[in-house]
Amino acid sequence: MLQTTAKTHAMRALIDLRKKILAGDYPGGTRLFEVALAEDMGISRTPVREAMSRLAEEGLLDRARGGGFIVRTFGFADVVDAIELRGVLEGTAARLAAERGVAPDALARIRDTVSRLDKCFGETPDDVDFDAYSELNARFHSELAGLAGSEIIRREVERAARLPFASPSAFSPSTAGIAAFRRSLATAQEQHKAILSAIVAREGARAEAIAREHARVARRNLEYVMGEGRSLIARVPGLALVKNA
Repeated sequence: MLQTTAKTHAMRALIDLRKKILAGDYPGGTRLFEVALAEDMGISRTPVREAMSRLAEEGLLDRARGGGFIVRTFGFADVVDAIELRGVLEGTAARLAAERGVAPDALARIRDTVSRLDKCFGETPDDVDFDAYSELNARFHSELAGLAGSEIIRREVERAARLPFASPSAFSPSTAGIAAFRRSLATAQEQHKAILSAIVAREGARAEAIAREHARVARRNLEYVMGEGRSLIARVPGLALVKNA
């Protein structure tokens, strides 16, 4: 019972603290301390310490000299680099999957995911089930990372996507009302199909190139938000941590 309670407190601390950081409640550069946070949350210091360590692994916090943690601040180039890195790693995963071949059960799962993604689209570009798309899109990318059968590749792709603004679903469904983003989802879905087709055909170079281009959809959406659609910044998790956002 005590162990279950401790896990519950640790998960609550992690979720609450992550949410506040991404919302900008703790701006970049803010120093966080276990004691103060534990008092605010009404829990012991241990789960708070565990939560901050986890968020440091996710890249949202840095350890401070003398104790405690500091909320990280990111530049625009950092966000671009994070997206590009995810694209490189997902491209590697796709190429290796094509070169090595994919287990039939894994191939069946990702085909089912692509089929379900198709069903998120209605008869017009404006008719999209954004919540379902976001969930299935995350599933597709998770399955893609594992297709090569390499735990190292899978883990590194997951690590690259931990920063919320670099994740495959960073710009949906939070920006669902914007026509440019609705159109980008249809493009992204065609790329999902093309990546899978290249893997099945054992075309490694093609699978890698499409996967890397696929990540640039997120980059183009980011550039739109930071340039023309600045009113959307608050709707994209984590952009509050970007300098001059």
